[in-house]
Parts: sequence; C-alpha cells; structure tokens
Amino acid sequence: MRTLTHDMRRRRDVVAAIRAIVAVAAAVMVAFALPGAAQADTTINSNSTGTNNGYFYSFWSQNSGQASMTMGAGGQYSTAFNNVANFVAGKGWNPGNSNPVTYSGTFSTSGNAYLSLYGWSTNPLVEYYIVDNWGSYRPTGTFKGTVTSDGGTYDIYETQRVNAPSIEGNSSTFNQYWSVRQSKRTGGTITVANHFNAWASHGMNLGTMNYEILATEGYQSSGSSNITLGSGSGGTTPPTTPPPTTTPPSTPPSTPPPGNGSGCSATFTNSSDWGAGFTGAVTVKNNGSAAINGWTVKLTFPGNQTVTNLWSGSYTQSGNTATVNNADYNGTLGAGASTAFGFNANYSGSNGAPTVSCTAR
Repeated sequence: MRTLTHDMRRRRDVVAAIRAIVAVAAAVMVAFALPGAAQADTTINSNSTGTNNGYFYSFWSQNSGQASMTMGAGGQYSTAFNNVANFVAGKGWNPGNSNPVTYSGTFSTSGNAYLSLYGWSTNPLVEYYIVDNWGSYRPTGTFKGTVTSDGGTYDIYETQRVNAPSIEGNSSTFNQYWSVRQSKRTGGTITVANHFNAWASHGMNLGTMNYEILATEGYQSSGSSNITLGSGSGGTTPPTTPPPTTTPPSTPPSTPPPGNGSGCSATFTNSSDWGAGFTGAVTVKNNGSAAINGWTVKLTFPGNQTVTNLWSGSYTQSGNTATVNNADYNGTLGAGASTAFGFNANYSGSNGAPTVSCTAR
C-alpha cells in the first residue's frame, strides 16, 4: 500500500506540473495574440541584414562578439562596442535614395568612430558617408570642396579602397565619397540631395542605389549609440505621418503655380555659373495626396543651353528642351515628399532660367 500510495502521489505531482506548464504556455500564447502586445527588442552580434519593424537593417563586424546592435520599435536602435576591430551597423532603407533623413539620439566613443548616413551604390561601386559626428579621428581624403546644408558646412573628400570588403565581395576596389561636417552634431535633418548634387558637381557620381542606413561605425575603438530615425522621408519606408513641408493656403490660387504638372512640381536653381557653363539643381515635389511611382521633368531653356551630364535621373535633349526621367531609386514619392536631381550645362551669351514642368506617373 505504501508503494501504491507513493506511486499515486508521484503521478499527481507529474500531472500538476504538466498542467502548470500548459497554463504558462497558454498565457504566453494569449499575450502574443493580443493586439498591441509588446514585442521584445532584438539583439544581434553577428553579420546579417534584414527588416525590423518596417526598416532595413545591416550589421557587419570584422570579428564577431566585440559589438552588438539592439533593435527597438520603428527606426530605433542602439549599439555597444568594446575594443572592436571594425564594425558598421544601423537602420535605414534598401534601396536608399536622395530624400531627406531626420534622426535623433546619442553617440559616444573613446576612439575612432563615426555617426553618419552611410550607403552603397553599384555601377559604379561606391561607398558613401555623410558624417555628422566622430571620435578621435575626423575622416579626410582628397579635398574636393565644401557644401553648406542643414545649418552647417561639410568638407567633401574622395578616397579609394583597394582589395577591401564591399557589398560585392571581400576583395573589391572602389571609391569612397565623404561629406564631413565641420562641427559635430547628433541629431537633425540631413538633406541628402544637397550632398549628392555637390558630389556630382565634382565628378563624384553615384550609380544604382543599394542600401542606406543611419550608421554607427567603430574602428579599433569602444563606444555606444542610441539612434532613432525620425520624420524624414528617406529611402523607401517613409514615416506614417510625415510633416508637411509647407502650410497649404486656405484659398487655392486661381492659376496653378509655375512648374506644376499632374500631381508634382519642379523648381530650378542655378547653383553655380562660370560664364560658359553652369550647374543646375531641380527639386521635384509630389503635391498630391497619394504616392506617385515616377516623374518626368521638362526644362525648356530660353537660349542655347546644352546639358552635358546629369545625376539622379536620365535625360534626353531635343533643341532647347531637356526631358528628365527619375532614376530607379527616386521615382516613388509619398504625398508631400520631394527629391532632387542636378546637371551641368554649357552655354554662350546670356543664361536665363529654364521654364520647368513636372508630370507624375
């Protein structure tokens, strides 16, 4: 009897334990099934790319285990790195484009590290940086000029890597384009098109856009960052409620403003003129309430202006009219979003501004 009683007690204990496990598992399943249930942050410390909470992410480290990235809600992420050989991590978009990017957060390092908008293009293969903050070493290279944007001045540099890791393999040769802010900051808006246009004016042209992230990079250093992408329209994942760029008038104008077409507008600026040629910049904006999937801008020049090269788009010219179509990475624009392209042109005589029009597709 004692043996039977003992066995029965053991069975009751086992049954009770199983019931408890089932109850806990059911509670966990219900918690994850409930709408709005909290999702745990994701931490990675090995090389990977993917999507997290609606944003593309990339994590690369030369030696695993020395750095980690924790990804939170939306565009938020944090990093920690300790005596890292080299690592780059962040959130953004794939493909990237020239739309403005807004971010906020913190960045700290005891050595060589960068906080930058970072990306790649192919054909040509280019690695590019728009550096807002850095540690013990300020990036440099072959000096090309400066660009003023977003309340600061950036120095433009070009460098080359030979037999180095890239998105195309571990032994690539490619150029690097740099815009390095003269005074450090952590947070604000990066008007990406200003940098792309400035680079192109120095012959530093990008190809087909690959990924673009707001990146933390460390090289033989230690540090941390906590970054949140904010209300920019960078890349292909715009925020859910982008801020309006202008306040709409209470009474619509009786005639459409210059440059309006089917849902988009184009604005021309003469960025630089040297007497026999000039650099032009054109901002394209979606004025509609829905996204557009492409755009065409026509520039009708008053004289003999001839476009010689153009970036962030493709063009043809017939007579005094140049027709520009979007590139593959900047055709899709959300409501109120904008992008830009630039070009160089030659002329003789006077150089009047072109008439511009925009048609959305």
